[in-house]
Amino acid sequence: MIAYLSGTIQKILEKKIILNVSGVGYLITVPAPILATLTEHQSLELYIHTQVREDDISLYGLPSSDAIKFFNQLISIQGIGAKMATDILSLPIDQVKMAIGNSDTVILTSIPGVGKKIADRLIAELKDRIEIAQSAQAYKGGLKKQTEEAIEALLSLGYQRSEILRRLKAAPETLQNSEEVIRYFLTSHA
Repeated sequence: MIAYLSGTIQKILEKKIILNVSGVGYLITVPAPILATLTEHQSLELYIHTQVREDDISLYGLPSSDAIKFFNQLISIQGIGAKMATDILSLPIDQVKMAIGNSDTVILTSIPGVGKKIADRLIAELKDRIEIAQSAQAYKGGLKKQTEEAIEALLSLGYQRSEILRRLKAAPETLQNSEEVIRYFLTSHA
């Protein structure tokens, strides 16, 4: 079982890298935010989740032991495999943990491939098992419960969920109801 690799990035592919470790190239899937920060010939250390199947051995890499621990918690949930866990980690880990801790299905369902059932399962099974950073307790930059109605209304107006979430991240925490959230979105959109 491979648990950790340190080497030089030989090649960056779509969603994967080839990591040269003493002349051996390992094909490793990494989440998009990590992939976006990498360059070829850069030194890199990754904690690895090794997935062994009858016809395939796949490696998934994350930058810290805490990240790989959270990845393993995700894949322990029925219906979430390593590929979906990698997609979930396309959002910052603290944001995903805060969404789970605050039972925020809006953020979780904004992840491609995560529907309402999977989001509910994530919350039910991980809410009491994950550690949330103290600084993130205020849920700054996240979405509050009252924004769910506003998001649904904006979706019905034809806006894309990703655009809505991106713009509402900067919303002041003083917004009290869905009407104020919608007004903020429409004025910041102009």
